[in-house]
Amino acid sequence: MSLMAKHFEAFLHYRPLLEQLVSKDIKLKYRRSFLGYLWSILNPLLIMAIMMLVFSNMFRFDIANYPVYLIIGQTIFNFVSESTNQAMWSITGNAALMKKTYVPKYIFTLSRVTSGFINMVFALGAMLIVFIICRVRFTLNMLFIPVILLQVYVFALGLGLFLAQGTVFFRDIQYIYSAFLTAWMYATPIFYPINQLPFRLMWLIKHFNPLYAYITQFRTIVLEGVFPDERLILYGVVMSAIMLGIGSFAFVKTQDKFILYI
Repeated sequence: MSLMAKHFEAFLHYRPLLEQLVSKDIKLKYRRSFLGYLWSILNPLLIMAIMMLVFSNMFRFDIANYPVYLIIGQTIFNFVSESTNQAMWSITGNAALMKKTYVPKYIFTLSRVTSGFINMVFALGAMLIVFIICRVRFTLNMLFIPVILLQVYVFALGLGLFLAQGTVFFRDIQYIYSAFLTAWMYATPIFYPINQLPFRLMWLIKHFNPLYAYITQFRTIVLEGVFPDERLILYGVVMSAIMLGIGSFAFVKTQDKFILYI
């Protein structure tokens, strides 16, 4: 218990640094951009419009409120993809600072995932616009949405920690993960209904793709207006905890060797 308290005290001590790193990441993303933070709303809308035109015409899916269905999956997947890609280089990208002074190394990974999460919160503005245009019925069940987003954040943080420590030792992870993300995107029902897949593939996605759980929870609340299945919520929470545990364990076990490879 004293060890947990010690780590928490260290986190509070370096919290101002975390806030500065998150602020820097967000400002750098929109630096020299004419529309600035407005792009966090416009970009998801533009991508959604393009994907909707392509997929709704190429594949005649019978999905009610397809723009809403699409932007929910797109927003959650984009957050995981963007935040973990940024987290992957969080240690190697701050090598100069780590060589000069002591800083808890997880702070850099945490800042990248947190800045990605804040960008996703901005993107919820685009989602809200789509909800209003498509006349989504707002219910009290939507108060559960922050819990869903927290599940996704914890999962992305765990994956980010795992990738960050791995990239220090094996730079080739960037190429492997890029290919993995492409496969992951198509294995996640972002722009197609899962019931269009063969039964065996559908079973694998439902049981081994955590993003399916997070996206389905979100869609159930918004599109159906009901509370998600408790088993789906439990699965999402457990997968987030497992990923955070794996990422944290791998990070802590290897962090003392980072200085030798960065």
